[in-house]
Amino acid sequence: MDTRLLRVFQAVAKQGGLVGAARMIHLTPSALSHAIKALETELGCRLFDRAGSGMVLNHAGEQLLAGVESPLEAIEEATKSIKQLSQWGHSWLRVGASTTLCEDFLPPILQRLDREFSPLQVILESGDLPQLTTLLRSRRVDLILGVECPEISDLEAKVIFDDELLFALSDQHPWNRAQPLSKDDIRRQALILYRRSSQSAQMILRYLDESESCPSIQMEVGSMNAIKEMVKLNLGVSVLAPWVAEPELSRGCLKMRPMGTKPLRRRWTAAYLPSRRLGLVEERFLSLCRAHGSSLRRDRKDLPRAQPRNTDRAWQNPRQEG
Repeated sequence: MDTRLLRVFQAVAKQGGLVGAARMIHLTPSALSHAIKALETELGCRLFDRAGSGMVLNHAGEQLLAGVESPLEAIEEATKSIKQLSQWGHSWLRVGASTTLCEDFLPPILQRLDREFSPLQVILESGDLPQLTTLLRSRRVDLILGVECPEISDLEAKVIFDDELLFALSDQHPWNRAQPLSKDDIRRQALILYRRSSQSAQMILRYLDESESCPSIQMEVGSMNAIKEMVKLNLGVSVLAPWVAEPELSRGCLKMRPMGTKPLRRRWTAAYLPSRRLGLVEERFLSLCRAHGSSLRRDRKDLPRAQPRNTDRAWQNPRQEG
């Protein structure tokens, strides 16, 4: 079936007549009328009923419109992408990543990539993993970066870096006295979390539930910077990776300590559709991500030195995790 006839049909259906559709797609009403007749002849049925000077979809027309709108939108999106890719001398990168990566991880990588592949066109979408996988499967992005989880098990994935989640607290917080934390200590403490829908928040809550130390007071905040500011004001503690709080840790306004004897670690991966082969820009992008990931702050050098009843060797050697 000729997609041009379907586009004419879609325009007439949306505008409710030939005149409005003619203005929309820059053809004459006569040309549109002939196109509609050709489509109806091909299908063997009428698609519109006359309503004065307008045209209203009948039952067959409504079914056809419902069936062709999504494919026509996909064709339109693919056409735009190809036209952008075909611009002479331009490199192209379409990435989806968690908000934390977009804010604290990717900017220096994209700056380096732009120097190497200038001019570089970048589409960077931020969101939680369910949103990102939807974008990837609908081919609106070509790569997604996020925490490894079962939702992406059917995709091709490459490891970027590993990190550990630790309690983040104000430099004035009582937990800085290096006393062992009991389950009651943690349960009584207000916990400030990033969006509950995020993979990391779910990991944190699952870890605390399994250790029977989940705080009863939980605050959900949609900004990592806001979380760090609230923790600095001693409104509660949060759970962060050291590299996310690097500036605050360096200035000494935030401190960190482990959540328990068992470390809570994450693995960050880049995922893409198995049917797709990565291009030169994408391969270089992943290489820069891995290199940058290996340089991130992941040690425990901000922990109080005295740790009674400590059996975790990593606590005895703060640089072991780095």
